[in-house]
Amino acid sequence: EMIREDVYQVFDRMVEQVPAGSNGVIFTPWLNGERTPVDDHKTRGGFFNLSLHHNRPDLIRAVFEGVALNSRWLLRYVEKFIGRPFPAINMIGGGANSDIWCQIHADALNRPIRQVQDPLKANTRGAAILAGFALGATTFKEAAKRIEIQQEFTPNSANRELYNRLFDTFLAIYKQNQEIYAWLNG
Repeated sequence: EMIREDVYQVFDRMVEQVPAGSNGVIFTPWLNGERTPVDDHKTRGGFFNLSLHHNRPDLIRAVFEGVALNSRWLLRYVEKFIGRPFPAINMIGGGANSDIWCQIHADALNRPIRQVQDPLKANTRGAAILAGFALGATTFKEAAKRIEIQQEFTPNSANRELYNRLFDTFLAIYKQNQEIYAWLNG
């Protein structure tokens, strides 16, 4: 079967129709284990709290939110390591082309998300910045000033409590199923 060229835009439209929290469905994105922030190759992903009342848009939104919640899990450790919270996070890559993906990340991470201009070209720009730094032609501080931001998404405070509870549940799913994953995938 052919995949539609506009599949990501279709997903975005579907996700926009589902309320935050995916009508109670939680997706854990550990399809081949988890490496960061835990090194657990035996854990696996899945949909939790799924019922016959859920539909495709609920599941797609749950995937978007599950990836964002996993990013929040990692963000805790990164910010602890650097000793400060990030005031905002730049979003790059294909997902950064999605406004709803950026908003979900802003809400789940409780940080402004800055959608970088031409997010698919971030690797090329990054390589050029590193080359400029290595040659002494620029500094990281100067290079950061040149990053063009297309749009900024601020966390929706109405979703804060929901995403805090979802995050706690997300971590509990991992912790409470760790032994089961180890047994099934040992």
